Amino acid sequence: QVQLEESGGGVVQTGDSLRLSCAASGRAVYGYAMGWFRQAPGKEREFVACIWWNNGITNYADSVKGRFTVSRDYLKNTVYLQMGSLKPEDTAVYYCASGSRVRNGVSTDQYDYWGQGTQVTVAS
Repeated sequence: QVQLEESGGGVVQTGDSLRLSCAASGRAVYGYAMGWFRQAPGKEREFVACIWWNNGITNYADSVKGRFTVSRDYLKNTVYLQMGSLKPEDTAVYYCASGSRVRNGVSTDQYDYWGQGTQVTVAS
């Protein structure tokens, strides 16, 4: 079992930056991929970004490329999502996920474990 806990959400203004954290505990996740997804009210959960823990390869949704950066810290067993140039359409609950058999990381069914989510609200 892997436990994931997100933190860092909040209310920001358009154009601001925010960093989300996802702390992993339990089973070792070094061979896993870690993903970030988001879900706005009335919408499906959508892929944001992911990173493979062992080699640092990343993948991003087109909507966040150039604005968001995903990274990991081995010592802290934590994955980060640095979000910049935030827009109102980035408002959502952001979820962290992990999986051992992730292919490209863009769909929810590739992940085995999920956090509870953290709310990000971008005011216009």
